[in-house]
Amino acid sequence: MFHVLRSLIVTRLPAAVTCIGLFGAWGVAIDAGDVAYFRHDQGVQDEKPLPNLDSESSLVWRTELLPGHSTPCVCGDLLVLTTYDEEAEALATVALDRKTGEVRWTRPVPSESIEETHRTGSPAASSPAFNGEHVFVFFGSYGLMCYDLEGELVWSREMGPFQDEFGASSSPILVDGKVILNEDHDVDSFIIALDQQTGETVWSTPREEATRSYSTPVVWEVDGEPQIVVAGALKLTAYDVSTGKEIWWVNGLSRIVDTTPVITDRGLFLATWTPGGDTTNRIAMEPFEEAVGQYDKNGDGEIGKDELDEGPVLQRFFRIDLNQNGALDAEEWARHASVFERAQNVAMLVKPGGEGDVTETHVEWIAREGLPVVPSPVVYQDVMYMVRDGGVITTLDVDTGEIIKQGRAVGGGNFYASAVAGDGKVYLASELGIVTVLSAGRDWEVISSRDFEERIMATPLIDGGRLYVRTDEALYCFEGP
Repeated sequence: MFHVLRSLIVTRLPAAVTCIGLFGAWGVAIDAGDVAYFRHDQGVQDEKPLPNLDSESSLVWRTELLPGHSTPCVCGDLLVLTTYDEEAEALATVALDRKTGEVRWTRPVPSESIEETHRTGSPAASSPAFNGEHVFVFFGSYGLMCYDLEGELVWSREMGPFQDEFGASSSPILVDGKVILNEDHDVDSFIIALDQQTGETVWSTPREEATRSYSTPVVWEVDGEPQIVVAGALKLTAYDVSTGKEIWWVNGLSRIVDTTPVITDRGLFLATWTPGGDTTNRIAMEPFEEAVGQYDKNGDGEIGKDELDEGPVLQRFFRIDLNQNGALDAEEWARHASVFERAQNVAMLVKPGGEGDVTETHVEWIAREGLPVVPSPVVYQDVMYMVRDGGVITTLDVDTGEIIKQGRAVGGGNFYASAVAGDGKVYLASELGIVTVLSAGRDWEVISSRDFEERIMATPLIDGGRLYVRTDEALYCFEGP
């Protein structure tokens, strides 16, 4: 039986109150010193020189690790990530020394079973978060855990597994003393805020219209107040940090959202694509009455999996069959038909402010070409960079959404890692294990590349002049000149 919240606190240790309410300027992302979580820096760090990756002299260390898709999180003197041992069916949180790459501690996850995942996915997909004192890690197979920097468990909160054969991959974020987690799956989707010190629920808001998506929320300060923004299926939604109530929303996103929005002083940038959401190549489902007449061979008024022909419904049967009884009724059919009908593959710029439905009032521009499936874009030096499968790179003008330039990354292949940038460079990592380095700008060029000859699924991390690249076999640390 699928369930969302199974238990409260497993253990609790004394801890000092951590203040993370150091807000940035109006309309930009919030940063708070030692606070770190997936894409909290919008994928950009520009303070120090970064390597071109074309010289072995830039490699500081390499540490062999078990696979996992989580991006390392800088936690003081540590780098923390998660791993999955497929043979042993074992999940773990691992902390490495930032300077040397030496493994400092490993903590196994007490999961009773491992969630199902997509064939390219991983049960260790969510990236850790850090509030300057505690490390927060999430596994769809178990739930959320809080550790101190010595690896001692402070508290844990069991959640899941969820009804979703692709698994869970949205990462926890931090704001105002809360851990925020969004979980959009086939049923029982929700966003929840937990107290960072105790793991107790501050608020929990059902996302009743949401279907499966995997985007990590972002924190956006608007008019001096932080908002939590979630890019989910068909809809971008902002929530009040204190109460979890909806503030505003934008309709017209793709039917599955993997990418995380980017926030700059211009507004919120988002790019998302899923098959069937293009205006000229849509997936559609016929009315249920017509489908029953065509497929319902046993006359029970429902459409069984064994009664369907090969096609988009059979391919997506698990997610449409909400009660998991092996047959589709009229309500289940209509729900997903509506998802296909309303889906829109788009890149967009949303300006801050507003209440309720701001689709017509706060969307500055929309673009529909070169959209990524999984990798989040990066906005750097007034250019929006996107990469999609095949290695197609598309850059957009941040003010108009018009295409500036298109080209290809070295080696092509599929892309799952998000783009990162700094020191006048943009880094794009392919599943094949090739990192392409661009010179940033409107007339960008490929300036170098490195073939790791190991699969890359995790987003690289830039911190303090170092570039960390995680492959299926190791974590690499490179340093700029």
